Amino acid sequence: MKQLFKLPSFNKWMRQNRVTDVSLCEAVEEMSKGLIDAELGAGLVKKRLALSGQGKRGGARILVATNKRERWFFLFGFRKNDRDNISENEKRVWQELASIHLNLSKPELDCALLNHKLLEVKNHEEEV
Repeated sequence: MKQLFKLPSFNKWMRQNRVTDVSLCEAVEEMSKGLIDAELGAGLVKKRLALSGQGKRGGARILVATNKRERWFFLFGFRKNDRDNISENEKRVWQELASIHLNLSKPELDCALLNHKLLEVKNHEEEV
């Protein structure tokens, strides 16, 4: 069973850019099939995401921590017209954050959800 989570800051970015949980579920299904735009190391991947009224090419990029099986953490998103990419220093920070999230135990994950440090992507099994 796939577990999809997002950081509160990523959720805020989603609202600002009209990205839905359904879009995240679709992105996970694509990534599960190998459609990943860049492997950044330490469980961090980059994926193109279409924004409302735009295609993937000019849309957004998202950074996702994943073990490519059951755990998927949406960490960061940016519009392609706002920035080209992340810097090497940023990449190292996101890799470290990816590693931390991917190594959370079940009790730690439950605590993060309870304390709103992580949010669950809603109804992903019904929507995909």
